[in-house]
Amino acid sequence: MSTKTGNPKVSQHDAPKTDIEISQAAALKPVIDIVRERLGIPAESLSPYGTTKAKLSLDYIASLKDRPDARLILVTAITPTPAGEGKTTTSVGLNDALNHIGKKALLCLREPSLGPCFGQKGGATGGGYAQVAPMEDINLHFTGDFHAVGTANNLLAAMIDNHIYWGNQQGIDVRRISWHRSVDMNDRALRQIVQSLGGAGNGYPREDGFDITVASEVMAIFCLATDLDDLQRRLGQIIVGQTRDKRYVTAKDLMAVGAMTALLKDAVQPNLVQTLENNPAFVHGGPFANIAHGCNSVISTKAALKLADYVVTEAGFGADLGAEKFFDIKCRKAGLKPDCTVIVATIRALKMHGGLSKEELKTENLQALEKGFANLKRHISNVKKFGVPVVVSVNRFSSDTKAEMDLLTNLVEKCGVPCVLADHWASGGAGAVDLANEVVKTIETKPSAFKPLYPDEMPLTEKIRTVAREIYGAADISVDAAAEKKLKDLEADGFGNLPVCIAKTQYSFTTDPAVKGAPEGHIIPVRNVRLSAGAEFVVALCGDIMTMPGLPRVPAAHGIYVTSDGKIKGLF
Repeated sequence: MSTKTGNPKVSQHDAPKTDIEISQAAALKPVIDIVRERLGIPAESLSPYGTTKAKLSLDYIASLKDRPDARLILVTAITPTPAGEGKTTTSVGLNDALNHIGKKALLCLREPSLGPCFGQKGGATGGGYAQVAPMEDINLHFTGDFHAVGTANNLLAAMIDNHIYWGNQQGIDVRRISWHRSVDMNDRALRQIVQSLGGAGNGYPREDGFDITVASEVMAIFCLATDLDDLQRRLGQIIVGQTRDKRYVTAKDLMAVGAMTALLKDAVQPNLVQTLENNPAFVHGGPFANIAHGCNSVISTKAALKLADYVVTEAGFGADLGAEKFFDIKCRKAGLKPDCTVIVATIRALKMHGGLSKEELKTENLQALEKGFANLKRHISNVKKFGVPVVVSVNRFSSDTKAEMDLLTNLVEKCGVPCVLADHWASGGAGAVDLANEVVKTIETKPSAFKPLYPDEMPLTEKIRTVAREIYGAADISVDAAAEKKLKDLEADGFGNLPVCIAKTQYSFTTDPAVKGAPEGHIIPVRNVRLSAGAEFVVALCGDIMTMPGLPRVPAAHGIYVTSDGKIKGLF
């Protein structure tokens, strides 16, 4: 394959621009032409959404089953801080760099949720000259996948209340309905509600609540299903509540599965877009990693593994959340074997973990950097426990000094892993060539010995305890009495072999977001447990984590607007 030099119409030597301005200035090509030329996908297997987005048919994906798998690279990061780490930006830059050095590489990312886009961080498609595009389309509605997921979720909710209204043949105990409605927006007012007010014609009043769509079980199922049949099977397993004698009632019992699948049949086809350097990329599915499993769809990942020689994917937030769930849930369930893990760090963020405020980060401080390195060291050690080789990528900022970079490189290499400075934000794929070469070298010289952290047969409480001790550095867990009873009941009901999905703050190894660095000896409080029978994992809600976020005092929505010629501005 010929090497690439990047998109000549997107020059990093122009005046500084915002991410969205850089994306809007890019010379994008018709995505159908890109995937036909680069991946050999025929046009008839694609459903175009305009010229820059297309869905890939499941029939074509099924036809690839006899092809060998590519090498799988996971991009994860240190514990996130307000200083920024650049995990998605690094994923895009590494993929472009692999193509730049002549490798056939394909990118697999999650779709952004509208909640954070309008709430805290603006766009979520990479940054600078390492982005997937069209940036504003991907961030806002895209191909409608999230709306389909939310609608399927809420159809089931409507059918529960309708079933009760028309006589409740299943005998559902309205006090034990566990299914929530969902919406793809941060809206704290919907966390707990009372529904069906206004008289007998509106149904039976009861307590209810909303989850953000990306935290819904339908989204988890959407991303873990291997094909349409598996999607339908998993949807049927969803437990919506219990009867008075505690018999589980499922979506299949309510005859909701066919209609839910009909709403999702187009959405479940993975989306193909491109990077700013016109390299193809899958962007599909989008569960949060702090309250869900944080990985893009299995369907798109498995398709990519058949279409390329190297596949770059990411898992949400820090390695303690996203990478652990990628390994223990996605890889376990989908039979994936990652070949290399890239842990993204910045000197700025490590100095914040070392005790500096955001305002102090531009000044050289070797002492704070060395103290904050404990966070990166913990993540390196954690990933090694899964038997996967590690490369550290340092996302460069202009304020980083040579002394700081030399210190960080020395500290990382003492951990027995390579440390590479990358400048893809400013230079695109060309700025991550050293990283790409190091990743290829690591894959070729250090074979992966991947294994999950715990076996299927370990009791659920011990699985939670194992993650807390081995990944979070905790001394132990404390389980509320009600949650402990739920765990025992789940094991008695045959769900003990499922993996656990820990829902906790992304900002700390503890459940207190203010605690930075690499704390040890703390206790992880488990306050509630939820069974996701369709997704086939058990969620442990820890600390004050909520499945419906709220907007901050100054939401990102304040800065987003549309110009008179229809261009979106302010989306990061």
